Amino acid sequence: MLDTIDIDILRILQENANATTKEISLKLHLTTTPIHERIKRLEKDGYIRKYVAVLDKEKLNKGLTVFCNISLKQHTSKIGNEFVAEIGLLEEVVECYNISGDYDFLLKVLVADMPGYQQFVMNRLGSLKSIGSVKSIFVMGEIKNTLALPI
Repeated sequence: MLDTIDIDILRILQENANATTKEISLKLHLTTTPIHERIKRLEKDGYIRKYVAVLDKEKLNKGLTVFCNISLKQHTSKIGNEFVAEIGLLEEVVECYNISGDYDFLLKVLVADMPGYQQFVMNRLGSLKSIGSVKSIFVMGEIKNTLALPI
């Protein structure tokens, strides 16, 4: 069970994963030893899964975000498992969700530009035999994007 100090530690680390134990202890008015022990416990208990660097997609020439609604050809476990395995190999796909409703999966795809997306669809996504249809939604502007979980 998390207490308020654990939650404060998680909030600080979500804002800056490079925050040192000393910086966190100063913010929370505690010594470094209990902060260090709490962080280790939060990691061990799976509250903190990993630490990552958030990169600038524009600077890395991945400025076009596309959401793809995917319908499978058939709803069999074989076709579903094939799709999941194949989609995991496509580096342009940064997120994939199995969803309910009119479509089976929702993909978040990052590419350089519209010609880059066309090449992705024609040469990579289009080669997946399990896909019945694709509906693409192009992001015109990003309003909010956070990795922080509300706690």
